[in-house]
Amino acid sequence: MSSLSSARSAAPALSSRSAVPAASAPAVVNLADASLGFGERLLWDGLDLQIMAGEFFAVLGPNGSGKTSFLKVLLGLQALTRGSVRVGGEAARRGSRHIGYIPQQKGFAADTPLRARDLVGLGVDGHRWGVRLGVRRHRRRVDELLDRVGAADYANVPVGLLSGGEQQRLRVAQALATDPQVLLCDEALLSLDLHHQQAVSRLISDQSRHNGSAVVFVTHEINPIIEYVDRVLYLAGGKFRIGAPEEVMTTDVLSDLYGTHVEVLHTNGRIVVVGLPDATTHGHAAEGH
Repeated sequence: MSSLSSARSAAPALSSRSAVPAASAPAVVNLADASLGFGERLLWDGLDLQIMAGEFFAVLGPNGSGKTSFLKVLLGLQALTRGSVRVGGEAARRGSRHIGYIPQQKGFAADTPLRARDLVGLGVDGHRWGVRLGVRRHRRRVDELLDRVGAADYANVPVGLLSGGEQQRLRVAQALATDPQVLLCDEALLSLDLHHQQAVSRLISDQSRHNGSAVVFVTHEINPIIEYVDRVLYLAGGKFRIGAPEEVMTTDVLSDLYGTHVEVLHTNGRIVVVGLPDATTHGHAAEGH
């Protein structure tokens, strides 16, 4: 299933970002004729996609549509059925230093023997074995990362005593430790309140705009990040669409993907999707909810 054409629809623009990164920006994620299936179940077929440096790219769709599998492909944890995938100019592989990864927010036990700076420090040299060398350099780098995400004030607080939003800021800092070319976010706002959703979304967008990382943001709910998104990949029923949010999040496109009428409403800068099929809505509430 091919992507939408580059022509914009008449729907109002939804993103406050200045524009999709220029064509001259390098592609840091490249999928060519990519297909993925399990047995007779096809998640997508013939996916040709380039994600550019500095682009904020959202991956949407119902549970079971292949969003998590898409991330696993980029992480080198899942082989394609057909086609190729490259990240940072290399074949996708486990442990790539080109990639930073922000998982879903999951709390730490109150007695976890780990301070905020220790958690961030794992992103700096947690892949290495043996005695830490360059302690001062390590501490300076951790302090820089804590300051970047606004977590310096609780650098020495045990992680189990921090709020979910504070913990997620630390995961962002940890993911940025290698200055990744690609920042993968797996439902990174799940379980956060609105204030912390906004704060974490802004941190991730800043990494894209100011540091040139491509952001690949998997989510079931586009509204918390809508002002930052350049393009969307929407997966559903073994089909997909790629384009700007105002191109993809329309009644016609989603109705075609789901094979039934789906109404998409745009109100006050938000998107509300009405009438998603019951079989696909488990964990995938209408986009405005």
